[in-house]
Amino acid sequence: MGLQPIFCLCTGLRMVQQQHAPRSSAVPRPALARVVETTVTGLGYDLADCEVVQRGRLVRVFIDRPESSGGAVEPAAEHAVAAGIDTRGDGSGVTVDDCERVTRQLQRVFEVEGIDYDRLEVSSPGMDRALRTPAQFRRFVGSEVEVRLRVPQDGRKRFAGVLRHADDADVEIEVDGARRRFAIAALEKARLVPKF
Repeated sequence: MGLQPIFCLCTGLRMVQQQHAPRSSAVPRPALARVVETTVTGLGYDLADCEVVQRGRLVRVFIDRPESSGGAVEPAAEHAVAAGIDTRGDGSGVTVDDCERVTRQLQRVFEVEGIDYDRLEVSSPGMDRALRTPAQFRRFVGSEVEVRLRVPQDGRKRFAGVLRHADDADVEIEVDGARRRFAIAALEKARLVPKF
């Protein structure tokens, strides 16, 4: 009879630890990214980015239309369409219906794969979209970008300018009239600068 309270205390502590300990996804983050990418591309979209935040409880997915699926773009809508926003309703950018379709499919896939999450957000990359892959940099050559380096270069970590060239390893940005070359691997963050 004297051991019962100790057992209850241990059980109570385990329950408290389970409630406050960060729950982790059943799948490591790289595997989660592969599942998301396979699902999104299988539906005919491009995966612009995938973030796992709040200790793995929130999964954010940014989708885009493949470059070749959009038609001719009017100059006024060019930046919005490049950012993945459908301003004309003609299928040249991501619509709410696209986000809903991807959300429903990912919910099914996560259930089958046993991926534990609380919230799933699916949206277009937006006008200030992140640039991570060489293909994304190549797509936006000629656009204004802002980059943040992992290690300072000439005493600076942040640079803003026009993206002039991109290949598989490096990007070249025109900053204050001079071209600067940065390795993609050296970039902590890179984003388009929205034009209003």
